[in-house]
Amino acid sequence: MAAARDDLFAALPDEVEVFYAAKANPHPELLRELRAGAARGCRAEISSVGELDAALQAGYPGDRILYTGPGKTTEELAEALTRGVRLLSTESYGDLRRVGETARGLGVTADCLIRVNNATGAAATSIRMTGVPSQFGFDSETLPGLAADLREVPGTRIAGLHFFPLSNAKDEASLIAEFRHTLATAAALQQALGVTFRFVDIGGGFAAPYAVQGERPVYRELRDALAEALDEHFPGWREGAPRIACESGRYLVADSGTLLTSVVNVKDSRDTRYLVLDAGINTFGGMSGLGRILPVSVEPYESVGADGTPASLAGPLCTPGDLLGRNVPLPELAPGALLTVPNAGAYGPTASLLMFLGRPAPAEIVVRGDDVVSVSRIQHTRTFEPFEPFEPFNPLKNGQAL
Repeated sequence: MAAARDDLFAALPDEVEVFYAAKANPHPELLRELRAGAARGCRAEISSVGELDAALQAGYPGDRILYTGPGKTTEELAEALTRGVRLLSTESYGDLRRVGETARGLGVTADCLIRVNNATGAAATSIRMTGVPSQFGFDSETLPGLAADLREVPGTRIAGLHFFPLSNAKDEASLIAEFRHTLATAAALQQALGVTFRFVDIGGGFAAPYAVQGERPVYRELRDALAEALDEHFPGWREGAPRIACESGRYLVADSGTLLTSVVNVKDSRDTRYLVLDAGINTFGGMSGLGRILPVSVEPYESVGADGTPASLAGPLCTPGDLLGRNVPLPELAPGALLTVPNAGAYGPTASLLMFLGRPAPAEIVVRGDDVVSVSRIQHTRTFEPFEPFEPFNPLKNGQAL
């Protein structure tokens, strides 16, 4: 993971900052390592009080954290602002006003980035995050008409813009084209809004293999291409006018993790072989919410016999959706055999159905070289809250019909 951090910084101009998207893996040990780079450490991008706790536990001060998300409540905004967070991404005018009201109540001013849902994009072959109706960001074409309103929300100060136009860019050319398009849009919006930006987050899109064999890409042309685009659109960026940031999740942590799982049972059903594992979408289900089964790559932990029948990899949950892969080529395996899934450091337990059926969370072992740094396991507990007695709702009361 430290190598991924250093590689990403090497691919960017020296003045460009990097936010680590904690949603990829909020383990405090990983957050701590990413913060503590020998030359340049990452900042933290979070979207919940839980991630705020993890970032603070890892040593991030509030002024190194960006709070994002479309559903920020007054309570969590108050928690973040009270604990020193001042930079927040806002997704709508209502969101901006809620941030302002909360900040005013605490006697502080929130520096707000306007998240932009750009109407157009440059890369057509990557996973696009903009250009369609979305809960994320202001539609770019509406922003000029909102300029006066945005500038006058009490308790806030418009610090700049936040973009996240695509994820997992297909190639370096697509990534560069998207960053160029984003910077051109940002420069045009600075003029249209009549605000001198102090901060522009141009998003990410840095690719990495996920649960399959492969290597992180090395971006050899990005550094110079991004510097050239910044010189064109924001000539003062080298002196911090504005400060420029990117963000990344999976590129930084995906190849740092390996999932180790054991075979519980082997069965054949209507010409299909199933390996039932002790890990499923409750452990590694980062794509299950999208209705996707991963093109998962699995290898035996130890050398075994001859090739066997391709198998579907089922988890332990009582749902037919608990599948990690179909028709996966594997040797003959018996219960007790260990399997490994590579590049599993991103979107693992905390992006999975971790509480479904009450099964225990997996142990997470963090190592540095041959040394074990920590062993931990997420625990679920139920807390009973005090409440005032209340009359249960009765839909038939006062003549109301069902």
